[in-house]
Amino acid sequence: MSGTAQRDGTELTEEPRAEPGGAEWTDADDRTPETLRWLHVKRLAYRKQRNRDLAVTGYAVLLLAVGYGSTLGYRFVQRLGHLTAQDGTAEAVRRAMPAALVLFACGLAVLAARDALWRGPVLVPRHDLAWLLSQPVRRAKVLRPAFRLTVVLSAVGGALCAVGGAVLLRLTGLAELGPALGLCLPAGVCLPLLAAALALHVERSAAVARRVRVLTPYAVLLLTLLAGQSAWAASGGRSALLEAVELWSGPWGWAALPVLHATGGQAAGWPSALVLLCAGTAAAVAHAFRTADTIPTRRLRARAATAATVASVLWSAELRAATLAVGEALADGASGSRRRLPMPRSRRLVVVWRDAVALLRAPGRVVSAALWTAAAAGTVGLAVALEGKARIVVLALALALGWCAVGRLAETARLEADDIRRSSWSPFRLAALMVQHTIVPVLVGVVFTLLAAVPFALHGGGWALLLMPLCVPPFAAAAVLAAARGPVRTDLLSLGLVTPAGDASVFVFAFWYAAPLLTAVGSLTAGIGLSGVLDPGAQATSLLRPVATAVGLTSALLFATVRRAKKLHHPEN
Repeated sequence: MSGTAQRDGTELTEEPRAEPGGAEWTDADDRTPETLRWLHVKRLAYRKQRNRDLAVTGYAVLLLAVGYGSTLGYRFVQRLGHLTAQDGTAEAVRRAMPAALVLFACGLAVLAARDALWRGPVLVPRHDLAWLLSQPVRRAKVLRPAFRLTVVLSAVGGALCAVGGAVLLRLTGLAELGPALGLCLPAGVCLPLLAAALALHVERSAAVARRVRVLTPYAVLLLTLLAGQSAWAASGGRSALLEAVELWSGPWGWAALPVLHATGGQAAGWPSALVLLCAGTAAAVAHAFRTADTIPTRRLRARAATAATVASVLWSAELRAATLAVGEALADGASGSRRRLPMPRSRRLVVVWRDAVALLRAPGRVVSAALWTAAAAGTVGLAVALEGKARIVVLALALALGWCAVGRLAETARLEADDIRRSSWSPFRLAALMVQHTIVPVLVGVVFTLLAAVPFALHGGGWALLLMPLCVPPFAAAAVLAAARGPVRTDLLSLGLVTPAGDASVFVFAFWYAAPLLTAVGSLTAGIGLSGVLDPGAQATSLLRPVATAVGLTSALLFATVRRAKKLHHPEN
């Protein structure tokens, strides 16, 4: 047998001992050295071409970074200097750092675990899986180099992030560059390595992968609580006991303690935390490297196919296809809930009933929408405390988060537009069907925004009870319009709009792709931000402009949705 099953669902395939025909092969049949040597020679020309392509891509990225990033970086540094010069800003950042650093480390772990559900740290090309692993070749010689490459890239990326973090600490005046760099590097290197080891454990074990899927909502809730704790600490409220428990509860806190010491925060015992972090990282990476060749071939094939699909559709700018491919891999064939609602008596309610049942069977979308709504409400609270251009910018960010929240509730509209033949079940035309798909997102979004507006109303911001739900209908209409816009206009990428700064075709394509979002967020930002409704002591008359903007914008977006849906049904028109 080439593999045995463990209790945790991991298939042991450390030493495959069978050829495709089923005959056992021994060490005398081992052809690993000559096979890999032959492949090295045959791939030499391909490797040279790939290196040239990577060099050209790196040069283009560097040129863009220097051309566009230098100006943005200079302005960012200037703005950061102005902020840190204000009284209390640096101290607020220092108070928020313990929870913020733990949040960053835990978020990295969650992202690594979720990434391992569809890609993972050991990603082998499909042709290697189809041919190389079926030969008398030791799996360790194929899979361990793939994991080693991931480890090296993770360590390099983490080191660069550590350098950037040290520079930020120096610019904000929280620490000197030398000590900050020396104490940020352990966290920058060890945390990505731990994330890679965790991802390998998820990739090789079906049982662990199931636990990741089940625990993801709770992990996201924990990250949300950590974000709230960071904001609470920045405003002056801290719990020394809670921070001590978080900082000493695992690697996520051990990595934060040296950084806190560099900034002058409370970090008693940070040398011990540094030793624990390095020792734990070394042990985790060593164990992961030893077990990298035990990943079942079936799981490697699934991840290679998904990664190839995502790469191909991303090059053609089909982001929706990439999202569906990743979503299918994350679900891993799970059927989901079979809960349902009573059938409506009127056929006019069948679309609403169908959308409600779809949300009932996918509670993850509802939870995600609630979290996006909470993030948008928190950002609105920050916008209210600011003035001038800063308020407008933060308000636009809050509205963009709100659009993401409502957009999570409009998945049925996207599925309907992916293949218009699916609308054959409906007694309505496609245009009317797409418009009705806005009803459930509006109803659920209004409930969420009303709940999010309660804290504002309790603190004298009664306007939130009207304004926040008022933003939901335009967002729902914009989300459905984005679903009904039709195939991706990749022809916009080759318009040949030559400017002194380069070809502007990509910006035209980006504007076409983000037009519904930009229209909704831009219009509402202008309608709310310039009305004065967020100012202290605002009068009731200041609500007229936001209300008119929301009503007019919703009508315009629904009209555009009807036109786009008709073109989907009759492309020749």
